[in-house]
Amino acid sequence: MFLMIVFIILLSSTMHQANNVKSVETVLENEVHIDSIKIPQNSYIYDKNGERFSTLKLEENRKYIDYEDIPELVIQAFLSTEDQQFYEHKGVDISSIVRALIVNAKSNNIEEGASTLTQQVVRNIYLSHEQTYNRKLSEVLYSYQLEKEYSKNDILELYINTIYFHNSIYGFETASQTYFGKSSKELTLAELSFLAAVPANPSHYDPLTNKENTHLRQQWILNKMVEAEAITEKDREKALLQDVEINFTEPSEYYSDYAHYIEHELKQLIASKEGYQQKMETADEKKKGTIQKELNKRVNEILQSGVHIVTSMDPVIQEQAAANLNDKLKRWNVQGAAVIIDHAKNSIAAMSGGKDYQKYDFNRAFQAFRQPGSTIKPLLVFGPYMDQTKTSLKAHISTDQFCRNGYCPSNAEGGYYGSTTIKNAFAQSYNTAAVRLFDQVGIPTAFSYLEKFGFSQIQPEDYSHPAAIGGFSHGMSPLELTRAYTVFSNDGHFTKARGIKQVKDNNGNILYEWKNNSEPIWEKETNDKLRTMLQKAVTDGTGQYANISGDNIGGKTGTTNNTFDLWFVGYNDRFTTGVWIGQDTPATLQHLQSSRPHLGLWKDIVSQLPQ
Repeated sequence: MFLMIVFIILLSSTMHQANNVKSVETVLENEVHIDSIKIPQNSYIYDKNGERFSTLKLEENRKYIDYEDIPELVIQAFLSTEDQQFYEHKGVDISSIVRALIVNAKSNNIEEGASTLTQQVVRNIYLSHEQTYNRKLSEVLYSYQLEKEYSKNDILELYINTIYFHNSIYGFETASQTYFGKSSKELTLAELSFLAAVPANPSHYDPLTNKENTHLRQQWILNKMVEAEAITEKDREKALLQDVEINFTEPSEYYSDYAHYIEHELKQLIASKEGYQQKMETADEKKKGTIQKELNKRVNEILQSGVHIVTSMDPVIQEQAAANLNDKLKRWNVQGAAVIIDHAKNSIAAMSGGKDYQKYDFNRAFQAFRQPGSTIKPLLVFGPYMDQTKTSLKAHISTDQFCRNGYCPSNAEGGYYGSTTIKNAFAQSYNTAAVRLFDQVGIPTAFSYLEKFGFSQIQPEDYSHPAAIGGFSHGMSPLELTRAYTVFSNDGHFTKARGIKQVKDNNGNILYEWKNNSEPIWEKETNDKLRTMLQKAVTDGTGQYANISGDNIGGKTGTTNNTFDLWFVGYNDRFTTGVWIGQDTPATLQHLQSSRPHLGLWKDIVSQLPQ
């Protein structure tokens, strides 16, 4: 009883004694801080056609809607049952609180809350839901201050979007779309009054497990709406006769491998635009860890603000690529990845991260770093060599044994074939010729070209002769290699292909977008020679099995030691496509090598691409 008396005295003093030494407003402004309200909400990923294919839910599953989009009957349902004096009070209904305190004192327990909608908003955003007088007093003070800072409509908007509907569902619109599979604007009176029953006690009125309880509460709500003259008696009777059918619908999730990558790229985009990347480039390892934590926190803030991420994903290409990959990899009992880039737009059209891929699985398209084998040769050896020397494709190079500093590579079949043209040495992928040319152009010079492609895992120890035929400490991802190969379709210029086109806020304002920077790698004359070599590799060389009649294509195979990895990266007129096949824990694929699975997979994917 003593606590009740103290509470009433404090409350009355706070709300009514405006002639004290300090005004109520001054006390509240000094003691109660209403910061800018940020309600966590879902973010969404869209394909190139503007169709949503992934929902990003962090702490809370919430589809936020503005006040103007809230149906009037939804508002009336809650005003009729929760706070009929909402537009008259200043956040707290004193008479209701005193009445509730008397009831609670008699029972020696907190049985009645008498909370206004404003108080419930405060509880949902700022405070806990514990039933104590200290919390209640804080709730009152915050509510009074909230009413000073926000309009009644703003508070109603916050209320409708923060109430809880069980099953990790927050906000009326989210509940409508989840329990009924449609927007709140499409709900009948029966359906919206049924949903309005849930927040009073979300577990007790859970529509999935306690539907009868929910119906009983729904009837009470309809009665209160009639009393408040929000609906007519006829409306109530009609609603009670309607059978409410639950159509529980989870947010749609498609193309998980591409969506996973987009989250990764979003972090890169934010890091680039807000300076985190520049800080990490100059920081020591300890500071990098701190910067990374700050970046992760910032990314979460952006995602919780409810952004709309527009991508360049082509759903038709994505589905076809994933289907081809699944079919082939299941047949061969291996893993793999595929990346398809529209090199005219420098955009990632599709990406498959592995067999039977599920969201947040290990995504081999951008997370697997493997030895590239001979796919590195045009980027690290033949491109730099031809650009530096201006040599003719008809010039000859020896394929005989070559050793440097104890390193003596062999050719695929173990033989040596004397002198041959540079063009043929490339098409047949002779290792001895490649290392010989690499040695002639010089390791520093050759790597100065490769550095421009931005391969993320190149180490200082990689600057050695084995790199000429794919010997790296960590290697490259399928995405990195496929990106690099777009240089051949852009006259020797390289622009890093991206998946994200724009990131927008809820009002359609652009928050982030990449600035495409094109960098010259080698001269057009050099690029033309490389395209000739890459085409010959497909028509007459190691990539013949990938040849598509009538198409202007080129590409390069790659096989690593012990046949741990099988690669093919190439292009047609519109797309650059890369495929990798292997096991997550490297194991030989020699039993598959004769069937050339990587070439068959690449050919199947590219044959279905639009012209």
